[in-house]
Amino acid sequence: MLSVIIVAAGSSRRMGFDKLFAQINGRPVLWHSIRAFASLEAVDEVIVVTQSERASQVEGLLREATDHKRVQVVEGGAERHLSVWEGLKAVSSKSGRFVAIHDGARPLITAAAINGCLEIAGKEGAACCAAPIPDTVKRANDQGVVVESVDRTGLWAMQTPQIFSLELIHLAYVKLMEERKMPTDEVSAVEGIGAKVALVQNADWNFKITFPKDIEMAAQVLSLRSQQTGVQL
Repeated sequence: MLSVIIVAAGSSRRMGFDKLFAQINGRPVLWHSIRAFASLEAVDEVIVVTQSERASQVEGLLREATDHKRVQVVEGGAERHLSVWEGLKAVSSKSGRFVAIHDGARPLITAAAINGCLEIAGKEGAACCAAPIPDTVKRANDQGVVVESVDRTGLWAMQTPQIFSLELIHLAYVKLMEERKMPTDEVSAVEGIGAKVALVQNADWNFKITFPKDIEMAAQVLSLRSQQTGVQL
Protein backbone atom coordinates (compact mmCIF):
# COMPACT_ATOMS: atom_id res chain seq x y z
CA MET A 1 0.00 0.00 0.00
CA LEU A 2 1.00 3.60 -0.53
CA SER A 3 1.44 6.48 1.89
CA VAL A 4 1.33 9.93 0.31
CA ILE A 5 3.15 13.01 1.59
CA ILE A 6 1.90 16.18 -0.04
CA VAL A 7 4.27 19.08 0.50
CA ALA A 8 2.31 22.30 0.97
CA ALA A 9 4.46 24.45 3.23
CA GLY A 10 5.81 26.98 0.73
CA SER A 11 5.33 30.74 0.98
CA SER A 12 4.12 31.44 -2.60
CA ARG A 13 6.43 34.46 -2.79
CA ARG A 14 6.51 34.50 -6.60
CA MET A 15 2.70 34.44 -6.80
CA GLY A 16 2.02 37.29 -4.38
CA PHE A 17 -0.88 35.30 -2.85
CA ASP A 18 -1.41 31.80 -1.46
CA LYS A 19 -1.39 29.75 -4.65
CA LEU A 20 -2.44 26.55 -2.90
CA PHE A 21 -5.87 28.02 -2.24
CA ALA A 22 -6.28 29.71 -5.61
CA GLN A 23 -9.37 28.36 -7.35
CA ILE A 24 -9.26 26.06 -10.36
CA ASN A 25 -12.73 25.15 -11.61
CA GLY A 26 -14.22 26.02 -8.23
CA ARG A 27 -11.75 24.03 -6.12
CA PRO A 28 -8.42 25.06 -4.53
CA VAL A 29 -5.18 23.99 -6.17
CA LEU A 30 -4.33 21.86 -3.13
CA TRP A 31 -7.71 20.08 -3.24
CA HIS A 32 -6.98 18.85 -6.77
CA SER A 33 -3.55 17.55 -5.68
CA ILE A 34 -5.01 15.74 -2.66
CA ARG A 35 -7.95 14.29 -4.58
CA ALA A 36 -5.75 12.78 -7.30
CA PHE A 37 -4.18 10.48 -4.69
CA ALA A 38 -7.11 10.05 -2.31
CA SER A 39 -9.26 8.59 -5.08
CA LEU A 40 -6.83 5.72 -5.71
CA GLU A 41 -7.37 2.28 -4.19
CA ALA A 42 -3.64 1.79 -3.61
CA VAL A 43 -3.48 4.82 -1.31
CA ASP A 44 -4.36 4.23 2.32
CA GLU A 45 -2.80 7.28 3.96
CA VAL A 46 -2.51 10.96 3.03
CA ILE A 47 -0.24 13.31 4.97
CA VAL A 48 -0.21 17.01 4.13
CA VAL A 49 2.75 19.01 5.38
CA THR A 50 1.90 22.68 5.67
CA GLN A 51 2.39 25.89 7.62
CA SER A 52 0.74 26.09 11.03
CA GLU A 53 -1.48 29.01 9.99
CA ARG A 54 -2.90 26.92 7.11
CA ALA A 55 -3.59 23.82 9.22
CA SER A 56 -7.32 24.31 9.78
CA GLN A 57 -7.94 25.11 6.10
CA VAL A 58 -5.97 22.05 5.03
CA GLU A 59 -7.89 19.83 7.44
CA GLY A 60 -11.10 21.04 5.79
CA LEU A 61 -9.75 20.19 2.34
CA LEU A 62 -8.75 16.72 3.50
CA ARG A 63 -12.27 16.04 4.74
CA GLU A 64 -13.69 17.14 1.39
CA ALA A 65 -11.19 15.33 -0.83
CA THR A 66 -10.60 12.00 0.92
CA ASP A 67 -12.85 8.98 1.36
CA HIS A 68 -12.11 6.56 4.19
CA LYS A 69 -8.37 7.23 4.17
CA ARG A 70 -6.11 7.86 7.12
CA VAL A 71 -5.21 11.55 7.01
CA GLN A 72 -2.86 13.81 8.92
CA VAL A 73 -1.86 17.45 8.80
CA VAL A 74 1.75 17.99 9.87
CA GLU A 75 3.59 21.26 10.42
CA GLY A 76 6.40 21.77 7.92
CA GLY A 77 9.91 23.14 8.24
CA ALA A 78 11.67 26.22 6.94
CA GLU A 79 12.93 24.36 3.84
CA ARG A 80 11.32 21.75 1.60
CA HIS A 81 13.57 18.89 2.72
CA LEU A 82 12.74 19.64 6.37
CA SER A 83 9.04 19.47 5.53
CA VAL A 84 9.51 16.12 3.79
CA TRP A 85 11.37 14.85 6.85
CA GLU A 86 8.43 15.83 9.09
CA GLY A 87 6.12 13.98 6.71
CA LEU A 88 8.28 10.86 6.74
CA LYS A 89 8.26 10.82 10.54
CA ALA A 90 4.45 10.88 10.44
CA VAL A 91 4.06 7.80 8.19
CA SER A 92 2.06 5.31 10.21
CA SER A 93 3.80 2.05 9.32
CA LYS A 94 7.42 1.08 8.79
CA SER A 95 6.96 -2.20 6.97
CA GLY A 96 6.15 -3.22 3.41
CA ARG A 97 5.14 0.27 2.34
CA PHE A 98 5.90 2.72 -0.42
CA VAL A 99 5.85 6.49 -0.02
CA ALA A 100 4.88 9.01 -2.69
CA ILE A 101 6.09 12.57 -2.21
CA HIS A 102 4.18 15.15 -4.24
CA ASP A 103 4.16 18.93 -4.61
CA GLY A 104 0.88 20.41 -3.42
CA ALA A 105 1.20 22.92 -6.26
CA ARG A 106 0.98 20.22 -8.98
CA PRO A 107 -2.81 19.84 -9.30
CA LEU A 108 -2.78 18.21 -12.75
CA ILE A 109 -1.25 14.87 -11.79
CA THR A 110 -3.32 11.96 -13.10
CA ALA A 111 -4.19 8.55 -11.74
CA ALA A 112 -2.45 6.96 -14.73
CA ALA A 113 0.81 8.77 -13.98
CA ILE A 114 0.67 7.91 -10.28
CA ASN A 115 -0.08 4.24 -10.91
CA GLY A 116 2.62 4.03 -13.57
CA CYS A 117 5.19 5.52 -11.24
CA LEU A 118 4.11 3.19 -8.41
CA GLU A 119 4.41 0.15 -10.67
CA ILE A 120 8.01 1.00 -11.58
CA ALA A 121 8.87 1.86 -7.98
CA GLY A 122 7.58 -1.58 -6.99
CA LYS A 123 10.10 -3.15 -9.35
CA GLU A 124 13.04 -0.80 -8.88
CA GLY A 125 12.56 0.55 -5.35
CA ALA A 126 12.45 4.17 -6.53
CA ALA A 127 10.77 5.99 -9.41
CA CYS A 128 10.03 9.54 -10.43
CA CYS A 129 7.63 11.11 -12.91
CA ALA A 130 9.66 13.17 -15.36
CA ALA A 131 9.71 14.59 -18.87
CA PRO A 132 12.59 14.81 -21.34
CA ILE A 133 13.66 18.40 -22.02
CA PRO A 134 12.69 19.27 -25.63
CA ASP A 135 14.04 22.83 -25.81
CA THR A 136 17.48 24.11 -26.63
CA VAL A 137 19.27 24.73 -23.31
CA LYS A 138 21.75 27.54 -22.69
CA ARG A 139 23.83 28.48 -19.68
CA ALA A 140 23.95 32.20 -18.87
CA ASN A 141 26.00 34.39 -16.55
CA ASP A 142 24.66 36.63 -13.75
CA GLN A 143 23.92 39.34 -16.30
CA GLY A 144 21.68 37.05 -18.35
CA VAL A 145 24.14 36.71 -21.21
CA VAL A 146 24.57 33.31 -22.86
CA VAL A 147 27.95 31.78 -22.11
CA GLU A 148 27.54 28.28 -23.55
CA SER A 149 25.16 25.74 -25.02
CA VAL A 150 24.19 22.69 -22.98
CA ASP A 151 23.77 19.34 -24.67
CA ARG A 152 20.22 18.27 -23.77
CA THR A 153 20.84 14.60 -24.58
CA GLY A 154 19.77 12.64 -21.53
CA LEU A 155 18.39 15.72 -19.74
CA TRP A 156 15.04 15.32 -17.97
CA ALA A 157 12.86 17.73 -16.02
CA MET A 158 11.92 16.21 -12.68
CA GLN A 159 8.28 16.19 -11.61
CA THR A 160 6.36 14.65 -8.75
CA PRO A 161 5.24 12.23 -7.49
CA GLN A 162 8.55 10.68 -6.60
CA ILE A 163 7.88 7.24 -5.14
CA PHE A 164 10.23 5.16 -2.97
CA SER A 165 10.22 2.21 -0.67
CA LEU A 166 9.88 3.64 2.83
CA GLU A 167 13.10 1.95 3.91
CA LEU A 168 15.06 3.57 1.08
CA ILE A 169 13.79 7.13 1.45
CA HIS A 170 14.05 6.98 5.24
CA LEU A 171 17.67 5.84 5.00
CA ALA A 172 18.42 8.63 2.52
CA TYR A 173 16.90 11.27 4.77
CA VAL A 174 18.62 10.06 7.91
CA LYS A 175 21.94 10.51 6.10
CA LEU A 176 20.81 13.84 4.71
CA MET A 177 19.85 15.20 8.12
CA GLU A 178 23.08 13.96 9.71
CA GLU A 179 25.15 15.71 7.03
CA ARG A 180 22.91 18.81 7.03
CA LYS A 181 22.64 18.86 3.26
CA MET A 182 19.89 20.60 1.30
CA PRO A 183 18.71 18.57 -1.72
CA THR A 184 16.59 20.05 -4.49
CA ASP A 185 14.28 17.04 -4.47
CA GLU A 186 13.94 13.51 -3.08
CA VAL A 187 15.71 11.95 -6.05
CA SER A 188 18.78 13.97 -5.05
CA ALA A 189 18.50 12.63 -1.51
CA VAL A 190 18.38 9.03 -2.73
CA GLU A 191 21.29 9.66 -5.08
CA GLY A 192 23.22 10.65 -1.96
CA ILE A 193 23.22 7.07 -0.71
CA GLY A 194 24.15 5.64 -4.11
CA ALA A 195 20.72 4.23 -4.94
CA LYS A 196 19.25 4.27 -8.43
CA VAL A 197 15.99 6.00 -9.38
CA ALA A 198 14.03 5.01 -12.48
CA LEU A 199 12.45 7.82 -14.50
CA VAL A 200 8.88 7.33 -15.68
CA GLN A 201 7.99 9.51 -18.65
CA ASN A 202 4.80 11.46 -18.05
CA ALA A 203 3.36 12.68 -21.32
CA ASP A 204 0.42 14.47 -19.69
CA TRP A 205 0.26 17.97 -18.20
CA ASN A 206 1.83 18.11 -14.75
CA PHE A 207 3.35 21.56 -14.39
CA LYS A 208 3.82 23.24 -11.03
CA ILE A 209 1.71 26.31 -10.27
CA THR A 210 4.36 29.01 -9.99
CA PHE A 211 3.03 32.16 -11.68
CA PRO A 212 -0.50 33.63 -11.87
CA LYS A 213 -0.86 32.60 -15.54
CA ASP A 214 -0.44 28.97 -14.50
CA ILE A 215 -3.84 29.05 -12.76
CA GLU A 216 -5.61 29.85 -16.02
CA MET A 217 -3.61 27.23 -17.91
CA ALA A 218 -4.44 24.56 -15.33
CA ALA A 219 -8.15 25.41 -15.55
CA GLN A 220 -7.99 24.99 -19.33
CA VAL A 221 -6.28 21.60 -18.98
CA LEU A 222 -8.91 20.34 -16.52
CA SER A 223 -11.73 21.62 -18.73
CA LEU A 224 -10.24 19.78 -21.72
CA ARG A 225 -9.96 16.57 -19.69
CA SER A 226 -13.58 16.94 -18.60
CA GLN A 227 -14.68 17.27 -22.22
CA GLN A 228 -12.70 14.15 -23.15
CA THR A 229 -13.92 12.01 -20.26
CA GLY A 230 -17.32 13.49 -19.48
CA VAL A 231 -16.30 13.75 -15.82
CA GLN A 232 -16.26 17.12 -14.08
CA LEU A 233 -12.80 17.74 -12.61
